[in-house]
Amino acid sequence: MNTSKFEEKLLLLKLKKRDPEAFTQIYDLYVTPIYRFIYFKVATRQDAEDMTSEVFLKIWQYINDSDTEIENLKAFLYRTARNLVIDSYRKKAKQDITQDSEVLSNIEDERQQNFLTEIETGFEMKNIELVLRKLKDDYREVIILRYIEELTITEISKVLDKSKGSVRVILHRALKVIRELIKQDGQRNS
Repeated sequence: MNTSKFEEKLLLLKLKKRDPEAFTQIYDLYVTPIYRFIYFKVATRQDAEDMTSEVFLKIWQYINDSDTEIENLKAFLYRTARNLVIDSYRKKAKQDITQDSEVLSNIEDERQQNFLTEIETGFEMKNIELVLRKLKDDYREVIILRYIEELTITEISKVLDKSKGSVRVILHRALKVIRELIKQDGQRNS
């Protein structure tokens, strides 16, 4: 999923000319991370699959119908996904978020593994979803974007429409809450 800004701009130019191959490349690059991002925020796998498809449909429509230039494709994709999730929350009663350990076990990147290892010191792998579930939506979202999806602070600020400083503060507070949850659970299990 690591594409350079130049490659991203080239794909966007090709896509603007309605090149289906460019859309396929964008889809292939981003479908798994966008799905994973949505999956951590919705109740079912089916909802995540449907919304992921809808994200790419909306991107295709936006690029074909708009003259506005997209500066950061990755941030634009995540923002579109986030907006779809928010819209679904407005349409449905708020549901519990469920995660599948399969999604977590597919995470291979070193930074992600380091983050998961830190959590695992106080919890078993199956309990990571419980930690995420206990976080406020803002905290959970920032943790997922930063450590699971590996977005930069700048990209997260664009996705959330917040300043970089605000994102850093939310991230710091979320990590502090996670550490407290791990500590509390460790004391309960002692």
